[in-house]
Amino acid sequence: MDVVTRIERSLSACLDRAEGTSAPPRLLAAMRHAVFPRGARIRPRLALAVAAACGEDDPAIADGAAAAIELLHCASLVHDDLPCFDDAETRRGRPSVHRAYGEPLAVLAGDALIVLSFQAIAWGALRAPLRLAPLMQTLGDAAGSPFGIAAGQAWECESGVDLGAYQRAKTGALFAAATVAGAAAAGADPRPWRLLGEKLGEAYQVADDIADVLSGEADLGKPVGQDAARGRPNAALSMGVSGALMHLEALAEEAAASIPPCPGAAQLRALTLSEARRLLPKDLSQRAA
Repeated sequence: MDVVTRIERSLSACLDRAEGTSAPPRLLAAMRHAVFPRGARIRPRLALAVAAACGEDDPAIADGAAAAIELLHCASLVHDDLPCFDDAETRRGRPSVHRAYGEPLAVLAGDALIVLSFQAIAWGALRAPLRLAPLMQTLGDAAGSPFGIAAGQAWECESGVDLGAYQRAKTGALFAAATVAGAAAAGADPRPWRLLGEKLGEAYQVADDIADVLSGEADLGKPVGQDAARGRPNAALSMGVSGALMHLEALAEEAAASIPPCPGAAQLRALTLSEARRLLPKDLSQRAA
């Protein structure tokens, strides 16, 4: 089974279990709207790639970890789009959850997806309870404070913030969680894998910053120019576009070099460089240059 199919099946199974027999229909519809149709699924693909490189021995655990990371990511997008933050009308080329279902249900859908992410970890690790604790800890660290996505969102409410600290929490937290959870799901020591996720997360945020400056809404499927309009940290605005592009390339090299020794290190290194360089579409790179 290919990686994308594994991810989609795992996510569908999680949402089916959340539906049960008596869940509020519009809440479940809002949750599905947030998760499907799929985006790039970069984070769960990364989790499965690390699990495979570490010698994955139980696909159910890795599938649960990958689904959990993506559910947490989708929840963060729902909350990020709310009127109290970005007030975004679109996400992935269609109405954002609060535009489609109203603000109260969007808040609840995001909350429910966060809870569902922890349930996905628990369901996946039923046969390997010793792996459950590090996976749950990884997900909690990614969700909360001081370095999780809640802290990252909260930094936007402060009068000043270090760009690196902001990016590590807002974006890097889930990338780090993906690499750490992938290793933990395979029974490997997860600690050496954090740096890979942090570097890839920072690279992703730099690419997103460049796109926010150079792209149109039709290219990204969401509003653009938000960082400048709201005075938020942005690598392309602070370094200049050419400086941000150089920084992105350096981060890709650092990410590949950080991969710990493992059975699939060579393949994962090649995949890391390829995926990192694909973060910025080719036509956008040419426009930036």
